[in-house]
Amino acid sequence: MEHKSSIRSCRRALFLRSLELTELPAFSQWFADRDVVRFTNSAWQFSTPQTETFDWLQKKLNDKQTLALGIVESENETFIGFAGIANISAINRSGEYFIVIGEKLHWDKGYGTEATKTVVDYGFNSLNLHRIMLTVSAPNLVGVKACLIAGFQQEGVLREDSYRDGAYHDAIVMSILRPEWELIRPQHANN
Repeated sequence: MEHKSSIRSCRRALFLRSLELTELPAFSQWFADRDVVRFTNSAWQFSTPQTETFDWLQKKLNDKQTLALGIVESENETFIGFAGIANISAINRSGEYFIVIGEKLHWDKGYGTEATKTVVDYGFNSLNLHRIMLTVSAPNLVGVKACLIAGFQQEGVLREDSYRDGAYHDAIVMSILRPEWELIRPQHANN
């Protein structure tokens, strides 16, 4: 899957660009940080050797059904995370959104919401998708809020889907459809 080398967000506080193997040290640092991986895929809940992180990154870069982008803060051009759409189906015109803001100094600044809106816009505009879905851990209130602001709607709940912090947690299944996005698209351009 080919995509633009960089995608500018509407607010211009960040841009998204192609991931590179040179970002391996950042990924290794993020995946070793319990706070960063707390609500991510189960694979990152355990210490991961750099060789496994390298293999994961290389696979992500070569996956033809995944749009994987680095999130870069515009002012200092700091690589702060990654986002994209996985499991892209040309037949169903659908995919699954993902995001991780790895640099904790950039948390709570609205970058997750901004990146989410930007990737969703790209998914509908450039990839011609009809549906983008995601799952978010119920205790991840910031993540849930970012997805709601970006226009996602709750579809259901995967009960006790993950085990974190000594307890089972639900995963909220959310999605946004092209007609819903078309209604809120002017709002994205103004926010």
